Amino acid sequence: MIALAAKVPALGTLAAGLPPSFFHNRKGHLPCQATDALFCPQWALDNLHTYVSPALKQAFLVVVSVAIGFVVAMALALVSHRRRWLAPPITATTGVLFTIPSIAFFALLLPITGFGTLTAVIPLSVYTLQILYRNIVGGLANVPAAARDAGRGMGMSPRQLLWRIELPLAVPEIIAGLRVATVSTVALATLAFVAGAGGLGELIKDDLTFKTNILLAGGIAIVMAIVLDMVLLAVQWAATPWRRVRRA
Repeated sequence: MIALAAKVPALGTLAAGLPPSFFHNRKGHLPCQATDALFCPQWALDNLHTYVSPALKQAFLVVVSVAIGFVVAMALALVSHRRRWLAPPITATTGVLFTIPSIAFFALLLPITGFGTLTAVIPLSVYTLQILYRNIVGGLANVPAAARDAGRGMGMSPRQLLWRIELPLAVPEIIAGLRVATVSTVALATLAFVAGAGGLGELIKDDLTFKTNILLAGGIAIVMAIVLDMVLLAVQWAATPWRRVRRA
């Protein structure tokens, strides 16, 4: 292409306005890529395989971060459920952590943990805490008093009451929190490239001028969020059989 541009003045003028990545990183039909087209379908089909690895890495970051955040949030919620005075300071702390800008959070960790997955997972997990903690605590608090009284009347201990009555009835609100946390983490994980963890955001960063690249990477992230949300809905459906019986 560059050699041809030297011989044909019109092509030389066109090539001068294109970034180097155009010639090295792209395949496909020149007319679509050379114009300001919103989307180049053939280029997307030809290069879709290059998005597989970054998408899998982003999905890994999301699943691991939400899982760690859920374990921590559940532990905090169970402790504060029995010791109610702990709820306000925990809620305030998770709220403050949630307000830290993600790029600043990554930058603060880089001197400690270095570039890599760990530096991305820590902030992503922390950002899930407020959403998950609030929903778990809210779900436990909204368990009907009659259900608790029935459990106590059957001779259940506080531990049995928690695991057999309170947590099962709180599942819908807990899953709702997981859904929100997961979708928001998919979006935040696109910034994981700042921490050297890769993901779809790295592809977007590499070529901000090519609309097809941005739309394709962003579209994959949206599909990922929808798929994970549907998986959590299926988990809720399987974990709450009594709701299906009641509706029937």
